[in-house]
Amino acid sequence: MPFIEESTGYEKTILSDLQGAWSLLRDSIVEEAGFKGWDRAIFHIDEAMSWESVRNLKRMPPLLLIIRNLCLQGKAPQEVLENIRKVDEILKEVLSEFHN
Repeated sequence: MPFIEESTGYEKTILSDLQGAWSLLRDSIVEEAGFKGWDRAIFHIDEAMSWESVRNLKRMPPLLLIIRNLCLQGKAPQEVLENIRKVDEILKEVLSEFHN
């Protein structure tokens, strides 16, 4: 039985940028854990990164809004808010590309 090798050439796409932005946001919230609502924000980030949301990207903007509101109300550090902004920028670009 032949051994199936993993592909070595991957094309970087806007979706990989989006995944990276979500991961950075999640990491920054975990690092700054302690502000009010941080644990609920993690829950919604995990939902946004779930297979169901990736298959239907229109589910992401409402989740990002919830995350933004939780972080603003909980007075999250500036780094977290900056990472939310980056996710928002890339998500808008992704939705624009896939809409066309």
